[in-house]
Amino acid sequence: MAPTTPQAACFEAGIKFGTLYHQFAGTPVSPESSDSLARAIEGAIENQPFCSSVTVEILEDAIRAELADRSVEYTELTGRFMEVELLVDYEGTEVLATMAMDGDYPRMELQRVEG
Repeated sequence: MAPTTPQAACFEAGIKFGTLYHQFAGTPVSPESSDSLARAIEGAIENQPFCSSVTVEILEDAIRAELADRSVEYTELTGRFMEVELLVDYEGTEVLATMAMDGDYPRMELQRVEG
């Protein structure tokens, strides 16, 4: 049986998150570079089919706290340093999905499926 349009739209959101997380995790980031990195991530993910918008917030305060006792001025980007919201529009179905920390895990979840 073929997937329904809402199921396909949710799958597309999952593809966007998989790409976002696994392409950019490990990227060197500092408080000074966090904004330009966030915009680069948004631009890269928005290039994908059916992606209407992406908002990436890199948590500068969390990065600063991580760097407080280090001898270097950057760390590696992981889920604990970012919050993400993306909107997929697939054949008239809109999916809003987010990523934020859930304990020690970067939880990617559906917030809304409409259409």
